[in-house]
Amino acid sequence: MLVVKCGGADGIRADAVCADVAGLVSAGTPVVLVHGGSAAVDRLAGRLGVPARRLVSPSGVTTRHTDAAALEVLTLALLGAVRPALLTELGRLGVAAVGLSGADAGLLRAERKKATRARVDGRTVVVRDDHSGRIVEVRAGLLRALLAEGYTPVVSPPGVATDDGGLVNVNADRVASAVAVALGARALVLLTAAPGVLADPADERSVLAEHRVAGSDPPAHVRGGMAVKLIAAAEALAGGIGEVVVADGRVDRPVSAALAGGGTRVSRG
Repeated sequence: MLVVKCGGADGIRADAVCADVAGLVSAGTPVVLVHGGSAAVDRLAGRLGVPARRLVSPSGVTTRHTDAAALEVLTLALLGAVRPALLTELGRLGVAAVGLSGADAGLLRAERKKATRARVDGRTVVVRDDHSGRIVEVRAGLLRALLAEGYTPVVSPPGVATDDGGLVNVNADRVASAVAVALGARALVLLTAAPGVLADPADERSVLAEHRVAGSDPPAHVRGGMAVKLIAAAEALAGGIGEVVVADGRVDRPVSAALAGGGTRVSRG
């Protein structure tokens, strides 16, 4: 069984991801597809006049600043546009796909962040209006039941907060990692708008065949969304996942290419 995360950045070919997933499922490999949708969220935020803001942690990890308005936009974009498009394409390809958010049967439970430290204008500040959370439980029984019946789950943020049952934004890479660990997947594939982890973020030719992670913080030269992917990869490896690949989601058959040696294999250092 595979867990595949389809990134939401512009350039990622969701049609190619769906076609590859359909081929794998047809060949007998169960797949859980987790998706993000950063570009779609930003576009909808622009149309609705809601600022799309980012928080940068002291270690360089970039996350979405999810105040109440941004959480509403994120939920509308992911559950109202991105996920239906994936389900429609998978259905067209003959896949019996079922869409689930973290709120469905409490699938993704998260600890609400009381405060977030971020760097703003060179200073570290504390942000308290961020409706984000950290995954603490995946109720994997629902996913196992669907897989056992031949369905392909398509999983979306947001999650459900453990304190009050409200919605919270949860990072899709870390969702994919937590789902993979909960299900004991044989591999986790994180598809992104880059050929893999880059030694030089400005040079796509510098893709690393292997990257070793040590601890929870990404290396100093890795910033933005890739930093979160390496955190997610480290969490998956610590949870017993034997193969984690960060690979290009802009190519034909991206999942198969990743499993065949493409992208960057992440291992524990």
